[in-house]
Amino acid sequence: MTCQEIRELIHAYLDGEIDLVRSLEIERHLPDCQVCASVVQNLQTLRSAITRDSLYHRAPPDLRQRVQAVVRQSNRAESKPRFASLWFASGRWLGVGISAAAVAVLLLALIPAWLRSSADEPIAKEAISAHVRSLMADHLTDVASSDRHTVKPWFNGRLDFSPPVTDLTERGFPLIGGRLDYLDNRPVAALVYRRQQHFINLFIWPSAQPSSKAAVNPVTQQGFHLFRWTAIEMHFLAVSDLNERELKEFVGLIHDQLTPTATP
Repeated sequence: MTCQEIRELIHAYLDGEIDLVRSLEIERHLPDCQVCASVVQNLQTLRSAITRDSLYHRAPPDLRQRVQAVVRQSNRAESKPRFASLWFASGRWLGVGISAAAVAVLLLALIPAWLRSSADEPIAKEAISAHVRSLMADHLTDVASSDRHTVKPWFNGRLDFSPPVTDLTERGFPLIGGRLDYLDNRPVAALVYRRQQHFINLFIWPSAQPSSKAAVNPVTQQGFHLFRWTAIEMHFLAVSDLNERELKEFVGLIHDQLTPTATP
């Protein structure tokens, strides 16, 4: 059984939903594959964590008020058709029609950007999940060191590429270490940096795409900020709960270290 076949069955395996033969094949594979074993361990840790009461939150009162307001507004909108004939007779439909046309033009302009955003969204969610898992006990690093000459060789033989490793201690972002992770349907390198009490995960994996600048504004989901870009034939994705300004500074420093002649 290959790694890809195992990852397609991993959730069913953890839920006890596959037959005994396949389950035994997976268990024979895991001791010999550190990447698949790491995926299983991360999923087991995440499953254990989300069952804790501390992760359940009651919706705040203002959210309930906003939902009720939307429902009331929707009900009012449904009652308007009975005045349709009077509305058309007044000629007001003409102005609304022009507005609708303007909105349509605006949507046509925004749809390509929306599609790009939708394509990135699964990876963003994966990155946030991996970042959260890494903050759990004993999952932040597989190799704990601030020496890039220790961290970089550690990936040899564990990945089919050599990730660039830089230390930004002098710029206020010390390297903590690295680990293997799984993102975008493949094993990736995760370098861990720290800014005061905040940790930054920098995920790196090969790219066939040309280099691109980091976005001026990050994607923000669930309180985490994410910057993604490509350079030196690698994907880079930085995620942290650090404030946007300082995370952007970190991304700029990494980009300058890798491509000193370019401006992020």
